[in-house]
Amino acid sequence: MAEVTINSSICGFAHKVVGKKEGKCIIIDIETDCDKIKKMSHMEVPIDQTLDIKDNYVISKAQELNCSSNCLVPCGVLHVCRMEMAILSESLAKKSERISIDFQ
Repeated sequence: MAEVTINSSICGFAHKVVGKKEGKCIIIDIETDCDKIKKMSHMEVPIDQTLDIKDNYVISKAQELNCSSNCLVPCGVLHVCRMEMAILSESLAKKSERISIDFQ
């Protein structure tokens, strides 16, 4: 099971994302106070639709829900998927602690 916390300080929300591989899907659950992101919770993300940006289940779902283009949640969900698929090393991710965009 992979887990991340996404701090969306611009919109004021924090989101806890948990993913677990089950067969050919990653089951994603999200704890959040954001109404749009709540609708993304308990997604069954097909593994074969996580690798490309064009045919990507998570990105398509974010588009359906009219998420802002600067929403960090889809990217965070894809990181969780990649950790569950062992494409992104969980130990490396934990050692790195975070990804950030620093405004100057």
